[in-house]
Amino acid sequence: MNYTLRQLRVFVAVAKQGSFSQAGQSIGLSQSAVSHSIKELESEMGIRLLDRTTREVVLTEAGEQLASRLERMLEELNTTLLDVRSYGQQRSGTVRVAASQTISAHLMPQCLASSQLHYPEIKIMLRDRPQQWVLQSIRHAEVDFGIVIGPLQADDLQCEAILEEPFLLLCRQDDPLAHRQTVYWPMLNQRTLVLQDYSSGSRVLIDEALRLQQVQAEIVQEIGHPATLYPMVEAGIGISILPALALPLPQGSPLMVKRIVPEINRTVMLVRRKNRSLTPAAEVIWQEVRQQAEVLTRQRANTSAF
Repeated sequence: MNYTLRQLRVFVAVAKQGSFSQAGQSIGLSQSAVSHSIKELESEMGIRLLDRTTREVVLTEAGEQLASRLERMLEELNTTLLDVRSYGQQRSGTVRVAASQTISAHLMPQCLASSQLHYPEIKIMLRDRPQQWVLQSIRHAEVDFGIVIGPLQADDLQCEAILEEPFLLLCRQDDPLAHRQTVYWPMLNQRTLVLQDYSSGSRVLIDEALRLQQVQAEIVQEIGHPATLYPMVEAGIGISILPALALPLPQGSPLMVKRIVPEINRTVMLVRRKNRSLTPAAEVIWQEVRQQAEVLTRQRANTSAF
């Protein structure tokens, strides 16, 4: 049968009102539209539902059976649709987010604070892990979404770039490069470097930058956590290359950062499973992370912090 929900609702209205004109007024249709809808329904069902006279509209026996059941079914359908709509507007629940370590330390605190202010009914569980673990946890649906370093080559993931930031030189204030007005990549030739290992999404990008700029340097230490770079460089073990998101430097340290020319950037990306919808709560947190990244971008445009 090919009848419509509108036809069923019109029939229930007529059964309640006992009049085409009154039924039309109750549901916002003209009398002729109501009459036409009833005729289509009867034609589709192959049975007469109403007996019409000049004075009244009376349900047939078949019409009475249909009306008694249909009204309850339409009420249940309306309740179900309202419940689904309410779910779509829900702003509560638990959202699980995974992010690489630098992002967790220097972007997510602002995101968590803002989310707590605007969506107090949403609980965010942040998992601070290396990039490959973050990607695997997204694929296995262990988290709602993640924040990683791009670009990524992954057909099963949906990625959205939210932040571009430059790589910077980290050195001691007494280092010869600290006194140069402009630092160029070739100036890193023959220097000893302390870099993050390959659990960081940045390491591959730094390797590629060194290769493209034809920098021959000795990598003397590869460490896992970005915060370890500071004491390593401070102790004179080597200089380092780090993303701007790793700032600010520890207070009171004899360290400084310098721009490196030409500027080479990394991309911070929101990542989720492809063709999978986020829950309403996860969707608003996704948007919140994007907005905080935009705030950070504007702040950097208005400052000369490095």
